[in-house]
Amino acid sequence: MKGRTIILDHLGQVEAAALMVDGKLDDLLIDSDAPRPGTIYRAIADRPVKGQGGMFLKTPDGSAFLRQIKGLAPGKSILVQVSGHAEPGKAIPVTAKLLFKSRYVIVTPDAPGLNISRSIKNEDERDRLLEIAHDAADGVTHGLILRSCCQSAEGSAIAEDIEAMVALADRVLGDTATEMETLSEGDGPHLLAWRDWTAPADVVTQAGGFDDHGVLDALEEARGAKVGLGGGASMFVEPTRALVAVDVNTGNDASLAAGVKANMACAKALPRALRVRGLGGQITLDLAPMPKKDRRTFETTLRAAFRQDEVETALVGWTPLGHYELQRKRVRASLSEVLG
Repeated sequence: MKGRTIILDHLGQVEAAALMVDGKLDDLLIDSDAPRPGTIYRAIADRPVKGQGGMFLKTPDGSAFLRQIKGLAPGKSILVQVSGHAEPGKAIPVTAKLLFKSRYVIVTPDAPGLNISRSIKNEDERDRLLEIAHDAADGVTHGLILRSCCQSAEGSAIAEDIEAMVALADRVLGDTATEMETLSEGDGPHLLAWRDWTAPADVVTQAGGFDDHGVLDALEEARGAKVGLGGGASMFVEPTRALVAVDVNTGNDASLAAGVKANMACAKALPRALRVRGLGGQITLDLAPMPKKDRRTFETTLRAAFRQDEVETALVGWTPLGHYELQRKRVRASLSEVLG
């Protein structure tokens, strides 16, 4: 099946959304019991962590950890936002830099000014968007970023989005209470799909859509470690307590040419394999043997693949043993957590 399809459904009673591209599962969002990224708390400073420049905070959902604190004393209240997925048994990662994000706009209270996505090149379109933003946010002191999907979008829809996000920012930032409280819940899978999967796609909302469109079969495959790379090659994506290990195999062909081909296929397939499995943290690639002269080409291919992925991923580099390391932000629960 060619094209893009967004399926909004449930796994049992749990809200979920899937993006199928040309018949393959390209992205997956499943709700979990952990606090959703984007949730905003009025938290209470608890205790500093010496040597790490951070502090543990009390929130309605448990202990949180804030980095780079300055002038924050225990017992004081502070507004923070969940910045990633909280692993079981660990503190919720939060930031004091609040963002109010929707489909068309991001409101940035700490960064005033009006910016338009660089991917929008047409000057007439940029002028149109500037006019819409100035009219909708007249007198607003918060910063605004107009996202790439604003291009050719209806002006009324953009203005409505701006007004809603500005109103939310004003409500949260204007709160004067001091006790611990959840001020705004993060978006669930269905809203996230509307917000972030903005390329043209068919949208399926009927119950049973996951079964009808092959999502359940793709999920079962994603629960396994093996990812086919073509030509008999494969990679195994296996999370451990410390890191995610990726092992590339060439199958029956042990030649260096087969190794190069398998490694390039791994570079292209890795972002999708990590997305659908909800994996992040430290990632180590044990690649198939290939000449050192091909390392730069591999890095270029890997960088291009992750450039299309929205999850923040740092390409760290080669280890003395010839492995390649990445560091990826944990923005969602892993499949093993949500599906058991």
